[in-house]
Amino acid sequence: MTSSAAPSPKKDPWDLPDVSGLTVGVLGGTGDQGRGLAYRLARSGQKVIIGSRKAERARDAAGEIGQGVEGADNAACARRSDVLIIAVPWDGHAATLEGLREELSGKLVVDCVNPLGFDKKGAYALVPEAGSAAEQAAALLPDSRVTAAFHHLSAVLLSDPEIEEIETDVMVLGEVRADCEIVQALAGRIPGMRGVFAGRLRNAHQVESLVANLISVNRRYQAHAGVRLTDI
Repeated sequence: MTSSAAPSPKKDPWDLPDVSGLTVGVLGGTGDQGRGLAYRLARSGQKVIIGSRKAERARDAAGEIGQGVEGADNAACARRSDVLIIAVPWDGHAATLEGLREELSGKLVVDCVNPLGFDKKGAYALVPEAGSAAEQAAALLPDSRVTAAFHHLSAVLLSDPEIEEIETDVMVLGEVRADCEIVQALAGRIPGMRGVFAGRLRNAHQVESLVANLISVNRRYQAHAGVRLTDI
């Protein structure tokens, strides 16, 4: 017997959730990339908490950013936030996450760390044992919901208050589509940005490693190039 029920309409991929009420924590928020992301999200109206190993340093950075940003030590930042952006240096990535496993349990984690090396020839991609920084985060945080995003953003542009819009796309990867859509929506809160679903975490390495190419582009052309995807 065949069913006469009509097929469900396909969901519009640009129909993203309202994330305006979420609190976003930025671990590594005292560094250039984390500080820039904290500034842009707070400027868009998001509640933002900066995390650092030392609460005083986080509070100082938050005061410099303004926009209502708060500062706390990493553990308090993780506990008080709904979404955590990981923007720590690659060499401290594993230790930071291992130390916050309990506080990050059940949280939506967004890894934006790029494992890179530098020599006389310039930047080059490192290949973590887990495959990527995002996959390392997923392995270290089995009780968290790990995604990957915000890799290709210029810290200079993010932090410049004279720039109203940053025309770039943010590739978002993860295992659960609903979690990715939350991150896509957060990216879309920043004027000029779009959050675009780009696959599962097993594809994170090439997204992270593309930053080495962007560094080469920016040095050659004295620019702050990002990524824009066509035909979507």
